[in-house]
Amino acid sequence: MRNRILSLLFLLPFISESVSAALVEEKDYVAYLFTYFTGNHISEEAVCYGVSMDGYTYYALNNNKPVLDSKVISSTGGVRDPHILRGEDGQTFYMVLTDMVSDNGWDSNRAMVLLKSTDLVNWSHSVINIQKRYPGQEKLKRVWAPQTIYNKEVGKYMVYWSMQYAGGVDVIYYAYANEDFTDLEGEPKPLFIPKDKKSCIDGDIVYKDGVYHLFYKTEGHGNGIKVATTRSLTSGEWEEQPDYKQQTKEAVEGAGTFKLIGQDKYILMYDVYMKGAYQFTETTDLKNFKVIDHAVQMNFHPRHGTIIPITRAELKRITDKWGKPAELGELPVNPVLPGFHADPEVLYSQKTQRYYIYSTTDGQPGWGGWYFTVFSSADLKDWTYEGVMLDLRSPQVPWANGNAWAPAIEEKLIDGKYKYFFYYSGNPNDDSGKKIGVAVADSPIGPFKDMGKPIITDSPVGHGQQIDVDVFTDPVSGKSYLYWGNGYMAGAELNDDMVSIKKETLKVMTPKGGTLKDYAYREAPYVFYRQGLYYFLWSVDDTGSANYHVAYGTSDSPLGSIKVAKDPVVMIQDPSKEIYGTAHNSVVRKPGTDEWYIVYHRINKNYLDKDKAPGVHREVCIDRMEFNADGTIQRVKVSK
Repeated sequence: MRNRILSLLFLLPFISESVSAALVEEKDYVAYLFTYFTGNHISEEAVCYGVSMDGYTYYALNNNKPVLDSKVISSTGGVRDPHILRGEDGQTFYMVLTDMVSDNGWDSNRAMVLLKSTDLVNWSHSVINIQKRYPGQEKLKRVWAPQTIYNKEVGKYMVYWSMQYAGGVDVIYYAYANEDFTDLEGEPKPLFIPKDKKSCIDGDIVYKDGVYHLFYKTEGHGNGIKVATTRSLTSGEWEEQPDYKQQTKEAVEGAGTFKLIGQDKYILMYDVYMKGAYQFTETTDLKNFKVIDHAVQMNFHPRHGTIIPITRAELKRITDKWGKPAELGELPVNPVLPGFHADPEVLYSQKTQRYYIYSTTDGQPGWGGWYFTVFSSADLKDWTYEGVMLDLRSPQVPWANGNAWAPAIEEKLIDGKYKYFFYYSGNPNDDSGKKIGVAVADSPIGPFKDMGKPIITDSPVGHGQQIDVDVFTDPVSGKSYLYWGNGYMAGAELNDDMVSIKKETLKVMTPKGGTLKDYAYREAPYVFYRQGLYYFLWSVDDTGSANYHVAYGTSDSPLGSIKVAKDPVVMIQDPSKEIYGTAHNSVVRKPGTDEWYIVYHRINKNYLDKDKAPGVHREVCIDRMEFNADGTIQRVKVSK
């Protein structure tokens, strides 16, 4: 099989902010993390984790024991009311806690704890004692239930909590955290005071459709959960809803609200603290709520906590650390990359002995991505974002301005040194139709230098786009070949310089026959060699179709002719798993083995409808590809 290497280039100064935006999107979430404490004894006043795959059934991690040592992170030896927030970058997490041991009295605490993490396992921490931090706090009685929200108006993280002073009522205050999330900036200011001027505690803010919804508890006069709304957090202009939102007559506290993944539903949960119970309610408008206790199960008894959605990688990280509950079953394996990506090219580098994926950056209207991103892995399971390696709107590529599509790459050992050749399609500055270019580097991390002009400019059949390039080095002859074509498949031998083709070898190789239901060639050729056979894979149907799938044939030569397999479908949609549009693939073999994997994209299930542009909301997946004894490819079992 050919040796390939993913070409990396660290983010360059001319790359815009939009290119390096947060990669985590809602479609990347696969599970939920519940942070909570368990009781009113110092041994129970600590942060615990629970996880759920569906938002309704939760299992404790670490046998329901703390995941953080309260004695280390707090001033009192106990913490309560954990609130966790994913930061705006998608990668940083913030947690705030009440620094308190209840056995010391409900008016005994003066501090909160601020924590920060990038992996949900290791947390930095600092204690903010309000009474010591600010002057004139002699009458302060308690500091309760802090939470954090990002205020887009000022670009800072707001910490808000309730405080009571002697002779007064509980009021929800706020202050902004410093950049390191280790301290507060400025003096605390009132965030919300009800019109009746009575106590309110346990604030929980949810942002939806341009409106901030503050859920709070009326302390000492009804003991229920109400909601106030505003369009500007610090305006002081709040519209209070008159009704209580809890769906029980029992005393409640600790409202926590979260959105269900991929749905237009929110869960409002709260601690029914006198009964040792937790109640879940469901809403679509944050105004009307219905009890769903019948659907909720937990193998632990939480107190005042919060829930956030997490990715597959994050779920794996915390279950690797604190154990995976047997009830969770197999963890999801796909998609393997965060964000929307398509047309993935997987490569194994002999130089670095790592795997790499780079791809069309998806999610842009009209397939309008203009740059290529890179991920690397040591095991094909955990992938690290390495940055942007080629930007068609930058001086890097003088001949093109967008439509950065379907890349391919080759690692070649030339005169004892590795050299890297990156092929891709782009839209020329003169809008004369998609063409194929090449950029070259001396290192897998770049910098890459584009050749300054496309190397494939015309269709050999007079129609179709010059896109979906593939490169293959024949392990038998050592010669390298280029393949491409939408509506046709063309192939040609590359010259020794790897940046031009031998025109006399150009050949139209389109597999013949078939329909869109089976193996009619559409695009995305991919070639690899195994045990004397050259395998040709291609994509069938339209990239926006649920039926988009992979077919194959074989040949005894890198330039065909291609014999279509008797059972030509390599992989196809599985509606029973809500998996659709599985195609445009690459293939990799684990070095020294006959273990093969197919890397492909699929349509995100939430964008399947025609009005949601299914062709531009795709995600990258990996599955095992196996062969029968006669060399035929078994139908791939696509995985969730």
